[in-house]
Amino acid sequence: MIEAELKARVYSSEAVMRQLDERAEARVEVYRDTYYDRPGGSLEKADQELRVRTVHGADGTRTVLTFKDATVDERSGSKPEHETRVEDAEAVHAILRGLGHVEVIAFEKRCRNYDFEAHGRQMLATLVRVPEIDGTFLEVETIVDEDDVTAALGDVRAVLSELGIGPEDLTRETYTGAVAAQRGRG
Repeated sequence: MIEAELKARVYSSEAVMRQLDERAEARVEVYRDTYYDRPGGSLEKADQELRVRTVHGADGTRTVLTFKDATVDERSGSKPEHETRVEDAEAVHAILRGLGHVEVIAFEKRCRNYDFEAHGRQMLATLVRVPEIDGTFLEVETIVDEDDVTAALGDVRAVLSELGIGPEDLTRETYTGAVAAQRGRG
């Protein structure tokens, strides 16, 4: 499955949040993301990502292991995504290190997640603040088969437009890159 996703900078976060609050109830969560690679950086060179995400929310804490394969849509950066929930966060970190992976970067994301249906699709909209990066971001995504990515991205663009987000607000900037640059490593 492909995560058909677009990300935008939000300049009126209160207005966007009010509109999203009308569509669905927000799940406020804090993500602790840790990205891994092989010592030579071969995952990054192949446009792949390996992440352990621990999510802290009102319903408790959960950890998810995610592998994202190379981009299938250059304009949006949409990627095939494979993930599974893990029972023990420390164990999965130890397993990845034991397999020779090294931690590349870890950071926190503060998120307001909204699940809703739009244009006949299940959508997830997430307002994101990363304490180390200026600004607020909005991610809108839907999970689709590879042959449906183009149409799905059109529907995602329509949702963004309904929220007052235009094409000029879209960004392919990654949180990992922005955090690394802020820390002086990028």
